Amino acid sequence: MRATTALGCVSVSDTFTVVQAGPASIAAGTSGYTVSNAFAQDQTIIVTVQGYGTYHYQLDDGPILDNGGVFTDVPPGIHTVTIYDMEGDGAEHCDSITIGGIQTIDYPRFFTPNGDGINDTWNISGIDQFAKIFIYDRYGKLLKQISPIGTGWDGTFNGQALPSTDYWFTVEYPETNTASLPVMKEFRAHFSLKR
Repeated sequence: MRATTALGCVSVSDTFTVVQAGPASIAAGTSGYTVSNAFAQDQTIIVTVQGYGTYHYQLDDGPILDNGGVFTDVPPGIHTVTIYDMEGDGAEHCDSITIGGIQTIDYPRFFTPNGDGINDTWNISGIDQFAKIFIYDRYGKLLKQISPIGTGWDGTFNGQALPSTDYWFTVEYPETNTASLPVMKEFRAHFSLKR
């Protein structure tokens, strides 16, 4: 709208829409994500950020998605999620943030304790430090309890090297999702010792 004052000054007024935006941020005291369905082939990463933007998410080098930060059927491994604020056009986009080191959990299918420095011990990485891992022989005899933050199992029992065969394990671990407190879960499977 244009108006001329008594002194001949021209004033211009217009209506503007103000959109509050900004880069996403991770809430204090959180990692910004949770991983569920540990050990499954269809693990889920849920990203939870705060801010005022319209956020889209990218897993590793995949497409940028408007998926609310939920990625399903994520394969085991270490992943990165980038969060983009989509308000504005082109150069007006706010900076993106990246959350790296998101590890979906799996276990080694074999190990070779032969002293060559490669696969000499067996352990589960990427799992909560409070998890408990128990290793058994095929008859159910407990051979070792290990911690995921320890060095792992070297294939011995009472100092004696055990034979090449399959060994069983159970892992008790806390799993958190965005809707509840951690829940203790248990997973059982087997792996091979090869000499």
